[in-house]
Order: sequence, then structure tokens, then C-alpha cells
Amino acid sequence: MISSAIRGRPKRRRLPSLALALLTAFAPGGPLMAGEPTHGLAAHGAPALPPDFDHLPYADPQAKKGGRLRVGLAGTFDSLNPFNLKSGSTAQGLVGNIFQGMMARSQDEPFTLYPLIAQSLDIDAARAHVTFHLDPRAHFSDGKPITSEDVLFSFNLLKSKGRPQQRVAYGLVKSITAPDAQTVSYDLTGVGDRELPLILAIMPVLPKHATDLERFSDATLAKPLGSGPYIVADAQAGARLLLKRDPNYWGADVPSQRGFYNFDEIDIQYFRDGNALFEAFKAGLIDYREETSTTRWSTGYDFPALREGRVATEALKNENPKGLEGFVFNTRQTIFKDIRLREALGMMFDFEWINANLYSNLYTRTKSFFDESELSSSGRPANEKERALLAPYPDAVRADILDGKWRPPVNDGSGRDREMAKRALELLAAAGYHVNGDRLAKDGAPVSFEIMVKDRNQERLALNYAASLARIGVEARVRLVDEVQYQRRRQKFDFDMMIGQYLASASPGNEQRMRWGSASATQESSFNLAGAASPAIDCLIAALLSAQSHDDFIAAVRAYDRLLLSGFYVVPLFHASEQWIAHSTDLARPQRLPRYAAPLFGPTLESWWRKNP
Repeated sequence: MISSAIRGRPKRRRLPSLALALLTAFAPGGPLMAGEPTHGLAAHGAPALPPDFDHLPYADPQAKKGGRLRVGLAGTFDSLNPFNLKSGSTAQGLVGNIFQGMMARSQDEPFTLYPLIAQSLDIDAARAHVTFHLDPRAHFSDGKPITSEDVLFSFNLLKSKGRPQQRVAYGLVKSITAPDAQTVSYDLTGVGDRELPLILAIMPVLPKHATDLERFSDATLAKPLGSGPYIVADAQAGARLLLKRDPNYWGADVPSQRGFYNFDEIDIQYFRDGNALFEAFKAGLIDYREETSTTRWSTGYDFPALREGRVATEALKNENPKGLEGFVFNTRQTIFKDIRLREALGMMFDFEWINANLYSNLYTRTKSFFDESELSSSGRPANEKERALLAPYPDAVRADILDGKWRPPVNDGSGRDREMAKRALELLAAAGYHVNGDRLAKDGAPVSFEIMVKDRNQERLALNYAASLARIGVEARVRLVDEVQYQRRRQKFDFDMMIGQYLASASPGNEQRMRWGSASATQESSFNLAGAASPAIDCLIAALLSAQSHDDFIAAVRAYDRLLLSGFYVVPLFHASEQWIAHSTDLARPQRLPRYAAPLFGPTLESWWRKNP
């Protein structure tokens, strides 16, 4: 057990204690005494599991080992380097299976970490100093031990050459030191970001002795070296990635890993065409798929393998916030500077007709950036804490959104709702827009823009929306571009409107800086698609990052949600309240699913196993 390992480890020289008298919130059994390490770290409150936990609640330590898992993914890849945006299209399945961090995340809690490469940590109440103690058993798949030198190397490399969100987060660290081979200390004084220690704890640890610094940013099919449970056995660009279990994986008996990584081989096959992928599943060439097509889910699963009991379907739920997907206005463009225009254009999206005619009424209209969760502001009037946070910005949130009464407009479902068009034109007229002939214009300039899409599904949705906009004199041209051009234009913000996806977790944090923070509005390759640059948004991001209690955090996120909704940066689309999956009946999973993650956690079904390996 972890607790006995801590008590029994040999004493070693290290830095003096860094204010180790933790708040009770970080110690399930009571406040930690100075100099006593803790086994886990939660974003807010205490880790749910005690120091001597045996396995995560949604893992089965008795799961069978062996066999091959065959999964299919849509798309392609040309690189095995997941750490830089310039590295091309990276194969999925590397992070977690090949590369691992110092601590492992529990999908049963909003954001809580438990030991992996680091067997314990010391942290002060202010989270200004954190020290990780590495497990002396930890080693890379080539047998080389993982030391503090590898952690320092990884930090400095990713800080300078990693993804933008890594560079931003790691750039906040005041200093990092390694007093010995098993100890790494971070100085975070003055940062005021209580999530940062968790971000550092999940940083992938790369092998200093086997990383090519000169070519770190390049696309490469060279087999990577990590410390995870698998190694890359074969990689065929755009077609296949084969992972094989490392028989010498050092962490197999670490409690956070027990019951996971049960297959001897994971065969990830890539398909450029979604129909070909589905046909491969029907033919028994693929063991598992997540269904995203409402038409296919409602009518496509009547085939021999299912009727004969070789395939099963399930509709599963979890407690993850549903996030928001929608048509994003690029407010860097002059045409979209006026918030009243953005709101009026949003009125013309006819969800009711689209859901009935295109999606078999299986979708729910999204009304919050954290929908179907306690983080959502929808349907909840702002409490005193929220109002206090928003008080310095009295005009930033609309009254109906502050009161929790706002919803996306509801059309009559006819596809030609005259009342909704009338409301949109009245709002536009108040903003100085008028219809001349059959075109909407302001000061003689017609309202005309392009919607960039990347596939036929997006194109169909955008064409429907463009037709609705034409009813009020707006010209919206839909342009389908290839993947390479799409990514290049997105990264350079070279678009008027596009469909953006804002995935949500139960513990939003640093990633919000790259989505909505003012600094990211001009940072190429950031995810601030809308170009939002608001002091109020910046202030609320800081508030959710510095929140010390669960109640303070909830208040900060709900207030933040209200700000984003009030900006009308996005025309909300819709979401499925359930996750639709289909799989071979020879696959099994724990009955207990995690609260905050999809049942597979990633593309390789970490907790599943084969009944007859």
C-alpha cells in the first residue's frame, strides 16, 4: 500500500519542509503535521480515497488479462509526437498508454490526482510550494530509472517547445529544483492559481536520454519511449497503430493502475470514411465504436451480428458537463463587432426543425457552456457570491442571464418561423440595420460573411443555417475546405464563422485562458476562436483558478458562464444527453462506471477486458 511505502521508505537528504502543515481540506483523516507527505491532491476539498486505497472505484483488479482489442478511428495520422502543434496529425492512444505523468487522475472526482510516478507530495496551504517524491521503482520501458533529472528536462522542454497551453501554464512557475534523484520542488509564489500544482502533476515525463531535442517539433514515425504499460509495436501512417503490453511495466501494481490496461495488444485502425468504419464494425473487424450519428443510431443497428448476440448496444450517462458546440463569430472581423447583430443572427438558427428533420429528435438544445451540471448558470438566479464577483462589471451580464431565465430562442419548428424573423429584424433595426430589397445592410454595407466547415455533416448544418439567415437578408456563404487548410486557417484565425467545440470538464481551470483569456485572442494557434478580450472574463478566470472552497468555485464558474452567454460569441447548437456505444459481446467492463468520464476514458478502453482472451 502507498501508506506503508511512505512509512518504510529510506530517509534521504532533501530541502527543509516547505510549510507542510496542510489545511484539513487536503487530509481526509485530519490536518497533516509538518513534514508529513500526502498521498493525493484535489482541486477543491479532500481526495475521496484514503491513503491506503487499493484501486480506483471504477476499476476491477480481477479483470482478465490478455487478448487483442481492435478499435477504429475516423481520420488519419502522420506522427507519433503528441507534444507539439507543428508535429502533424498525431496518432491517438499514446498519452496514458506510452506517456504518463507523475500522478494519475481519478475519473470519479472532478479533479483529483493519486500517486503514479510520484508516490507522494508535500504542499502548503497556499499552494505556493509543492514537492513531489518519485517512486524509486519507476522506470522507462527500456529499463532506465525515472529521476528528477527527467522531470526537470520534461518541464523545461515543454515550457519552451510544447503546446501553447503547456507553455502558458509552465511559464507561471517561478522556479523548479531537484535536491536529489527522487525529489522535485516547484516554487509557485505569487501565482494565485490553485490548479497549477495539479497541472504540473499530470505533466508527461519524457526520457532525457532518449529525446531528440533538435527534432522534437517535427512529425515523426519513430517509435516513442515512455514509461507507460504499452510500447509501440508497429505504426503505418494513416492506417494503423499497434500497441503491445510492456511485460516489465513498473506500475502494474500501483493502486491507481490496478484493473486497467488489460489487453495484451491494442490495434488502432484508421478509416478516412465514416461509412467504411461502420461497415468494418458490422463485419466484426472492429470490437468497439462510439456512435455519433443520430440516423445511424436510430435505424442502422439492425444487422446480423446484433441480432445474433455478437454485438450489444448501450446508452450510457455520466455527470460530465455537456459543454457547448456552436457557430462561432470571429469578433476580430469588423462585421461581428456589434453584439446585437450576433444575438439576432443566433435567433435564426432553427433547432426545432433541424432536430426533427435531420436528427430524429434525439438531441437537446445546449443552453450553457457547462450544461446539465451544477456548474451551469441556466435556470439558476445568481447568488450573492456570483453577484459580488460580477459587481465590478455591472454591464457585462444581461439581466435575464443574471436571473437564470435566458434560453436559446425556440422556433415553431416549421422551418419558416415568421415571428422569430420579426423579432430578429426588430433587434437589428434598433442597431441600425435595415433590409434594402432582399439584403440586410447598415450604412450601405451588406451583411455578408463566410461559414468555414470541414466535412459534409458540418456543411449540411451550415447550409440549413444559411438558408434561415437568407430569410432576413443575410448572405452566409458555406465553404468546405480540406483538413490541412482548415487547421491552418483556424490557427491563424482566418475565418468569419466556423463551428467550434468547447468541451467541458467537472473542474474547468487553466484551459479557459487559452479559450477565452484576453492574451490568447492574439496568440496564434490558441483556442480563442471568438477573439474574446474582456477584463471581466479575465477576472472570472482568475477567480475560478484561485477559489479555495467548493462553493467559491461553483460561484465563480457560474458567473463565468453568465459572462460568456451574455457576450453572444457563439450560436449554441445541441448535444446528446447520453453516450451511444456498440461493442462486441466478448468485451466486458466494470459494472461501476466513473462519474465524470466516458466509459472508455480514451480510445483504448483502459478499464475493459476480453472475456475469452
